[in-house]
Amino acid sequence: MGGRLLRRWTHRPLRDRAILGQRQDSLRHLLDNNGGYEYLRGLLRGAGDVERILARVALKSARPRDLIALADALARLPGVQQFLGLLTARLLQDLARRAGTHPEICALLHRAIITNPPQTLRDGGVIAAGYDTELDELRNLSEHADQYLVELEARERQRTGIANLKVGFNRVHGYYIEISRAQSQAAPADYLRRQTLKGAERYIIPELQEFEHKALRAQEQALAREKVLYDALLEQLIARLPALQASAAVLAELDVLSTLAERAAALRWNPPELVETPGIVIEAGRHPVVEQVLDEPFVPNDLRLEPDQRRMLIVTGPNLGGKSTYMRQTALIVLLAHLGSFVPAERAIIGPMDRIFTRIGASDDLASGRSTFMVEMSEAANILHNATPHSLVLIDEIGRGTSTFDGLALAWACAAHLAGTVRAFTLFATHYFELTRLPDEQSGIANVHLDAVEHGDSIVFMHRVQDGPADRSYGLQVAALAGVPPVVIQQARQRLRLLERQMLRRELPGRSLPATPQLSLFGDAAHPLVTALAELNPDTLTPQQALAELRRLKALIGSFRGFST
Repeated sequence: MGGRLLRRWTHRPLRDRAILGQRQDSLRHLLDNNGGYEYLRGLLRGAGDVERILARVALKSARPRDLIALADALARLPGVQQFLGLLTARLLQDLARRAGTHPEICALLHRAIITNPPQTLRDGGVIAAGYDTELDELRNLSEHADQYLVELEARERQRTGIANLKVGFNRVHGYYIEISRAQSQAAPADYLRRQTLKGAERYIIPELQEFEHKALRAQEQALAREKVLYDALLEQLIARLPALQASAAVLAELDVLSTLAERAAALRWNPPELVETPGIVIEAGRHPVVEQVLDEPFVPNDLRLEPDQRRMLIVTGPNLGGKSTYMRQTALIVLLAHLGSFVPAERAIIGPMDRIFTRIGASDDLASGRSTFMVEMSEAANILHNATPHSLVLIDEIGRGTSTFDGLALAWACAAHLAGTVRAFTLFATHYFELTRLPDEQSGIANVHLDAVEHGDSIVFMHRVQDGPADRSYGLQVAALAGVPPVVIQQARQRLRLLERQMLRRELPGRSLPATPQLSLFGDAAHPLVTALAELNPDTLTPQQALAELRRLKALIGSFRGFST
């Protein structure tokens, strides 16, 4: 139950600060009262899935062991209610009032069902002795059949003088008296042949036939009576279903709260501050999953998003440097805060948030005819249309599935629109270093990067977020770490140097080359002559208009000095 409720909380986080504050206060009380969460978890440990059991009860499909599990869970309620009465948190007091105890239902189930019932009601043996007088009488008649058969067998041996005479039962033919074929001639006249076997004959006598009728009828009647009693028991539970479901909801919520308290204590989580001022400030934030699976210590990082100067962070740095971890841990901290949970950070101050949008990873949807790039653009379109100034947006690479210039242009335009028009709080990770110029062109954007140190042919990732842009992606070094053959890495390095020289000669003729060249998409504006030529459509011009355009272009030649295609 707790697992399903936690999943619902995660899928539907709250914006209601009052409810979130009550949940946080409950966690503080469970943590501060001498390990109260451990005692509560002990009370709940081993309880059955009451929600599903009650659903089966409502459908009249509950099995006997379901009812025993329900009784066991209800028996825990008085202890839970007593424990919650010691705590002053408003939510815990409310849960204590809603929990109920249901002693009459608990007593009824323990009185009606045996301690260890069979899996199903099909063969009976579910209803406890003493619960119903009529059922007890029918069972006595059926259960004493063995003793009667033993006595009958002794009497018949004495009467017939046949020492190996046996009385038995067969599901097909019922009760019988069996005599070997060699002694069948000595069978009395009142023995009526019922079945012939290879080495024996089976008979029936009027007395045994009458007992068979009574015994078999008693078994059938006992099973029918058990089914009637069991259905009546389910009807009694259905009449109390709303109250029982309320108790199940309380158990589920207490399970979630005690688990969140245990995680906060074990993993050093702290309560977030939910404020009305827009923005996100995180000090020493950590990724709650990555932190647990790493062999080495996790490197915590700070984050600051403000409504004016830092609505968007352009995150650059090498592959494996930690950009994705940094972004996702931010979203997880915000999400946990809106569950009412403590968060993996030394401190977290979170303003109003309405949604979290993500554009992360590369995947296609071939069944729907969508390529990887189409999926990427669909996700980007959803963000651009629906994000608000109170949204948190994570974009981890965009524009990679098309040509370099197309991708770079799309990434730049998306970032500019998010920062300038949408104004969502955004973490925008990219390997397009041209985007690091955006803070110079538009307010509300800042650069951060995750650094790495190159040592010989190897690379050491620092995983520390620092202000300012990165200058390298270390793609070749990461490829080498992935196992790409050294000869391929060497060829790539040579090709990279050649491409950089060719591109810089085009952009910077006659100048010395900088140490860390990077292709620029957003250089100086095009010359007016180029613009005029681009706008000209000779197919639509009359001869007179063509002469006029030629004169206008000729007038622009004076400013055409030094331009080269």
